[in-house]
Amino acid sequence: MQKIDPKPIEIPVPPDRFLVSKTDTKGIITYANPVFCKIAGYSEEELIGKPHNIVRHPDMPRTVFKLLWDTIQRGEEIFAYVKNLAKDGRYYWVLAHVTPNFDKNGKIIGYTSDRRPVLHREVLTEIIEPLYKELREEESRGGLEAGEKLLMKKLESMGKSYEEFIFTVTFKKEDLE
Repeated sequence: MQKIDPKPIEIPVPPDRFLVSKTDTKGIITYANPVFCKIAGYSEEELIGKPHNIVRHPDMPRTVFKLLWDTIQRGEEIFAYVKNLAKDGRYYWVLAHVTPNFDKNGKIIGYTSDRRPVLHREVLTEIIEPLYKELREEESRGGLEAGEKLLMKKLESMGKSYEEFIFTVTFKKEDLE
């Protein structure tokens, strides 16, 4: 896979569109909708059969992806803020909702990710970006385990689970009325 140099240019995600992809249990892309292809800058043929991390931005802490994988492999859904890297080096932020897909016997056979634009930009600038920077710095000092410990410590100090944290930063009171 060719290394892409990130650029400090954001691609806007249309407010009325979802980026959808499906993967097998190993994270290999089996489906990519046209919106995902367009925003990421890849053709469907370039994405199908590739690991989903083809769009992973280096600003993303490994801790977040470990939490995501641990959650979906348990058969649970997860929401997470994700900064992705487009083919041309630009980036785009999304709120990802990842769910496992099951066969008729209840066995996980893959995953679906639908990603939407971020509702409130200040969530990124005031909460998510500083948190992700801190997690990356902790990971650089002490590895993935240190990043996980830091995230759990922060959640514990807030008295929230990861899901509660994401919900409270994502939705303002007026969004729910």
